[in-house]
Amino acid sequence: MRDPLFQPIKINTLELNNRIYLPAMHLGMADNFEVTDQIISFYEERARGGVGMICVGYATVDELSGNTLNIGAHKDEFIPGLTRLSDAIKNNGARSCVQINHAGRYNFSFFLDGKQPVAPSAIASRLTGETPKALEIDEIRQIVDNFAQAALRVKKAGFDAVEVLSGTGYLISEFLSPLTNQRTDEYGGSLENRMRLGLDIMRIIRKQVGDDFPIIVRMNGNDFMPGGQGREELRQYAKALVEEAGVDALCINVGWHEARVPQITSSVPRGAFAYLSRGIKELVNVPVIASHRINDPDTARELISDGMCDMVAMGRSLIADPYLPEKAKEGRDEEILHCIACAQGCFDNLFKLKHVECLCNPKAGYECDTACEIAKTPKKVMVIGGGAAGMNAAIAASDRGHQVTLYEQGEELGGQLYLAAAPPGRAEFAELAYDLETQIYYRDIDICLNQVVDEALIDQEKPDHIILATGAMPMTPPIPGVELPHVVQAWDVLADQVYTGKRVVIVGGGAVGVETALLLAEKGTLSADILKFLFVNKAETPEVLYEMATKGTKKITIVEMINKIGKDFGKTTRWGMLQDVTRYGVESKVTAKALEITPTGIKVETADGVEEIPADTVVMAAGSRSSNELAAIIEAKEIACDIIGDAKNIGMAFDAIHQGFAAGMNI
Repeated sequence: MRDPLFQPIKINTLELNNRIYLPAMHLGMADNFEVTDQIISFYEERARGGVGMICVGYATVDELSGNTLNIGAHKDEFIPGLTRLSDAIKNNGARSCVQINHAGRYNFSFFLDGKQPVAPSAIASRLTGETPKALEIDEIRQIVDNFAQAALRVKKAGFDAVEVLSGTGYLISEFLSPLTNQRTDEYGGSLENRMRLGLDIMRIIRKQVGDDFPIIVRMNGNDFMPGGQGREELRQYAKALVEEAGVDALCINVGWHEARVPQITSSVPRGAFAYLSRGIKELVNVPVIASHRINDPDTARELISDGMCDMVAMGRSLIADPYLPEKAKEGRDEEILHCIACAQGCFDNLFKLKHVECLCNPKAGYECDTACEIAKTPKKVMVIGGGAAGMNAAIAASDRGHQVTLYEQGEELGGQLYLAAAPPGRAEFAELAYDLETQIYYRDIDICLNQVVDEALIDQEKPDHIILATGAMPMTPPIPGVELPHVVQAWDVLADQVYTGKRVVIVGGGAVGVETALLLAEKGTLSADILKFLFVNKAETPEVLYEMATKGTKKITIVEMINKIGKDFGKTTRWGMLQDVTRYGVESKVTAKALEITPTGIKVETADGVEEIPADTVVMAAGSRSSNELAAIIEAKEIACDIIGDAKNIGMAFDAIHQGFAAGMNI
């Protein structure tokens, strides 16, 4: 049977050799709008991996449209850098494209030397907290021309196509939406008027680049904004883009940055938003590309073969594994390192003004610096601990040519990744554990499970180098009553090793406490299969089904000493987790100190005084401590040693994986 992913497809006259599209993602790697070696190396690696087409960007169309970390396309002086980038992509086997965009009210005056961002109307952005300047007619016409000139520069630089971003809450979508467009002139009011800017831009770009140069539009299928645009208006816009403006392909995005519907995090089921590309594909006769949470070839194949789309956009999937297309084509799907939608390196970094990295792939963003050279003198390496840090250390050391043995005291590799995978919507962390284990098995790495490493074993094995990745253990705070039988550890709850009662108090409101609360809050709610069965058969009203999907059988209370919960979640994840805390009825008591656990509950002190919260089960989620007792023994033997991950300092999986990779590479 022919693989639907690897059938050729045409966009205008341009033929692609497969259906995998790397969409534009802000990398934060440009230097004063200039293409850098870091950008070149990042995209070269993805082109070598076999993707059909790479879209870079977004690129700016004028001085107000982005910031200096964006690729520039608003001046001729940027063409040489763009040409280098186009050549790098095409010379390594992929087709090349640039996305051009204007941020509109999503830009910050901070990035504009104090200048005011612009928009169709002077309506403040919840994302930036700033009120933009409403554009005058002549300024709008100048922006239209700026898009055309930027597109022409893209063509002159040798790219195969241009993409225009017409979604996500940026300028064109701000004109489209009645939420942000309150104009009363020819650009506001009716849908026809609100579409005018987008259609004018596409028409003038066509005039500039000619009939044969492919124009792609990345647009929302639904903006998920209250008072904004739903599917139907956007379907009409898609039809107009093709029939009235001659657009050659549509890449269907979802949501604005302000939207309260998760879009890229692990709680979003794989392929969840393909229904939007299907709705548009039914109306147009050009290729339609589905986006978001398509992180494995089987999902991609299914969407294409089921007629949901013609191509798939796999962005973060190709950050995690640049060689996903090649592996899929060669039938090596099991070797793929999948994106787990944690957003810690690819999205959270951007809020810190850092370039893109990846939890799963420590090489991402460092392609210039991480070429793996075989060590001149291979060493015998003992890696102690088979969690995220230890597995990555073993992989990197093996790739350097060292003789590696990995020791794990448990019966399986993965460590705390399986605890991270337990809460609802976090199952992808288990996928990472499996993927790393698969990478271990495909290398010449000896694995010793159920093996406690002690001084005698170290003496017996005589390693040249030890990597200590023994992780952490949960802490038990010195609270009176903590030894009572109804007190359990959060780790044991997440590992499904203990039962909990109807009334549960969780001591500690960090990531582990919140995740444990959400796991318990879902007990007794409807599963997805049952929910669909009842909905399709109209057994209950949608309102009743919603309640039954969000109201469990336990009463959960989180007690946290500081003034907020979930402080150690990444920015991209935190808001969604806290939204679920509210949605599932979890009560939070912040700035609250646990004083004593009693047989019937727990006494806490808040600003209002001391109270006792009734509890059938008290769960300890009060942090963890490093487990590195072997460190002193190893040091006394004067064996070269790296201590990594939680064994060194309590941190995130991101830290553990990157430390493990660095330790293995540096031997």
